[in-house]
Amino acid sequence: MSMQFKIHKQASMLMWVLFMLMAPLSTYMMFSNTTTLIEWTLFNISPTPIMMTLIMDPVGTMFASTVLLISANVLQFSTVYMKDDKFIDRFTVLVLLFVLSMNMLIFFPHLMILLLGWDGLGLVSFILVIYYQNPKSLAAGMITALTNRIGDVMLLLSIAWTLNQGQWNIIHMWETSAFSWQAGAIMLAAMTKSAQMPFSSWLPAAMAAPTPVSALVHSSTLVTAGVFLLIRFYPFLSSTTWFNQLLLLIAVCTTTMASLSAMTECDMKKIIALSTLSQLGMMMAAMGLNMVSLAYFHMITHALFKALLFICAGTLIHSHMHSQDLRWMGNITTQMPTTTSCFMLANMALCGAPFMSGFYSKDMIVETSIFYAQNLTMLITILFTVSLTSFYTMRLSLTTIWGPSSCSPFIQLEESQSLTSPMLILSSMSIISGATLMWAMPMNQEPMTMTTTMKIMPMIMVIMGLLTAWSMNTQQVKQTPMMMSIPLTHYASCLMWFLVPLSSQFTMKVPMYISHNYLKSLDQSWLEILGGQGITKSSFPASNSMMSMFNTKPVNYLMMSSILMLVVLALL
Repeated sequence: MSMQFKIHKQASMLMWVLFMLMAPLSTYMMFSNTTTLIEWTLFNISPTPIMMTLIMDPVGTMFASTVLLISANVLQFSTVYMKDDKFIDRFTVLVLLFVLSMNMLIFFPHLMILLLGWDGLGLVSFILVIYYQNPKSLAAGMITALTNRIGDVMLLLSIAWTLNQGQWNIIHMWETSAFSWQAGAIMLAAMTKSAQMPFSSWLPAAMAAPTPVSALVHSSTLVTAGVFLLIRFYPFLSSTTWFNQLLLLIAVCTTTMASLSAMTECDMKKIIALSTLSQLGMMMAAMGLNMVSLAYFHMITHALFKALLFICAGTLIHSHMHSQDLRWMGNITTQMPTTTSCFMLANMALCGAPFMSGFYSKDMIVETSIFYAQNLTMLITILFTVSLTSFYTMRLSLTTIWGPSSCSPFIQLEESQSLTSPMLILSSMSIISGATLMWAMPMNQEPMTMTTTMKIMPMIMVIMGLLTAWSMNTQQVKQTPMMMSIPLTHYASCLMWFLVPLSSQFTMKVPMYISHNYLKSLDQSWLEILGGQGITKSSFPASNSMMSMFNTKPVNYLMMSSILMLVVLALL
């Protein structure tokens, strides 16, 4: 084993050790329901103390344990996936920086120090997205960095508006004259980091990063940073009159858009990224319905089964010569049984199948939204997205697992221990984490009285989505669905409701067209003729003819004298 992979193995072992230390601490804090706040005053600027603040509470320690567990498994998985990479040590350091930034965001409730972790996530994610040095990765990295930069600016503005309070601690904030501006800035920052509309297009674009990065970034770190920030700030933000309604509207639009886009996508990693976006919208919707503990519960369970889904997808991509196209894969049940089993477990958890981890959080969010239905349109949309989730999950499974294979027959599919052990660990967590957290974590949820129809409505929508996908896949004569037969709706679904072109080059199309016409019609045509160069070119023949008249040749003198004589005769 080379020195580079020794560093990589040591990093994985470090994550495991930190997880072993953090897990008992989080368990103790959860059962005792205690919070420890440590404040260390560094110096004072007039009456304003600059403090180093550290918070140890059940919310932070449980989330940090989840991040460390996923990081350890992802680093172990990447020993196989990145084995041919020349810069594996660079990759390892970047992943460790990513985990460090996330833990700074979790454990420091001080806005200024939290900004270091927030900026660290954005910068390291940009470097990891452009890890493969090609134009596509650079374009994806730029849209990722610039979108996250909006959130950084909003967080800086919230720091400035909090200055008149004399401190920047999240826990001690109160309402001021700039209260609404602070809440709006923090909400916008969370929306950019968690890819809510209209900042959603960077999330599928960030799939240009290596698959281990996607497993870490799109499960428990970067995209959940915005949700975690809103959970931390929720007592402060919910005091505004508009926060819950606006957050619910944006979240429902995001989850619907992501689910519809996943139905038409053929890139495996982008389908999983869009499913992440859909579940992030579900977490935001839970907070919009004043269910913060359920949003946090779903964030933990989703992180575990989504990391498993990405690792299974990475195993398939690695076995198929790094091709991410669904249409190239199929019939893997006999050759890769462990990957197939774990892949199906993750898909079942994503759909909310009974007694999987996703069932305990997602089903409860949908039930609570039915019980506290504030708006019928919102309720119907949430139920519709639940059905769409099971639809694209079944489509993904039917294509990759049971569908016919279109790859080369010479490709050898194999499962090494470094691939299967992370999958088995995360599979077991995807099964038991929901029931365990449901039992251990205080939900602060009121008892709900529901009819049988209301209770089974989420499962009915899941089964409807599964059956629809199955029937469309097994029919003899393939028919184009109505939504896909209309060009406008088809392109809207493929382009994330046109957010992809609007977020990238499309907004520059009209200015570039006007500039091109100006260049061709004015700068390179009329201004060339009427400007300095045109006048110079036209004056050359006249000046040459004038200069030729004054040459000292007898013929010229005779010509000049004859011209003068004609002029004199004309005057007479």
